[in-house]
Amino acid sequence: MSNTVLLIHGAWLNSRSWDAVKARYEAKGFTVVAPDWPYDDRSPEELRAEPDEKLAGLGIAEILDHYGRIIGECPEEPILIGHSAGGVFVKHLLDRGLGVAGVAIDPAPTPGVRLGPHAIVSALPVFFDWGSWKKVETMSRDYFRNRFAQLVPDDKADALYDDYIIPTPGKIWWDGIVNASPLRWDNPDRAPLLLIGGELDLIADASMTQAIYEKQKAAPSLTELRIFPGRSHWTLLDPGWEEVADFALDWAMRNARPAKAREEVAAVG
Repeated sequence: MSNTVLLIHGAWLNSRSWDAVKARYEAKGFTVVAPDWPYDDRSPEELRAEPDEKLAGLGIAEILDHYGRIIGECPEEPILIGHSAGGVFVKHLLDRGLGVAGVAIDPAPTPGVRLGPHAIVSALPVFFDWGSWKKVETMSRDYFRNRFAQLVPDDKADALYDDYIIPTPGKIWWDGIVNASPLRWDNPDRAPLLLIGGELDLIADASMTQAIYEKQKAAPSLTELRIFPGRSHWTLLDPGWEEVADFALDWAMRNARPAKAREEVAAVG
């Protein structure tokens, strides 16, 4: 069993999006690590005002290597919990043999799985922006209000956007959908995996999460699915986020495999 949790954020957000979850898990006695992606380690306000120019070239391979190194530096092999693109990164890190258990919450499009209709619509602003594979993209306030966090009350949407939303590299979409690296669905070295979807998610359709589950359960280790009713893609910041966060951690603790020796984890990461 591991007492360490690694939280992996998705696109448009940085580690600030995990603050409440991190504090909740720490209050339960866990060591919680919630790193930023490379070049995301400033406040959302600073990142929107002046994003690091190197962010435009950041791709999935670099992000996975970044988290692989962090796992190797953890005090013990951790539980991996990721949201959106972070959920896809959890699956790739598990595929590398890392982590004692993984939870992918509202996972973004995954190689080998047909995109859901909401995922297609939500990706269009990036793909219709010519040259987006080498640009830093910015989410519009309308997109945030109508698709990313559509359950947020109108009078709170702008403040939440200001508190959390950051620019993100367009290359992430091209790497994840067009130039995707495949997963080994039947990987015998993959740790147990829980997939969590939101019934009302307009970024990562619940049907797509179901389809990912159907692929991932080819592995011999445990794979389970939970679709939460009435929840959007903003599920870990919407009211009631505690239910999702607690379910994820409780499941991982019940089903985690034995941790590898530290030197073995460092070598893999």
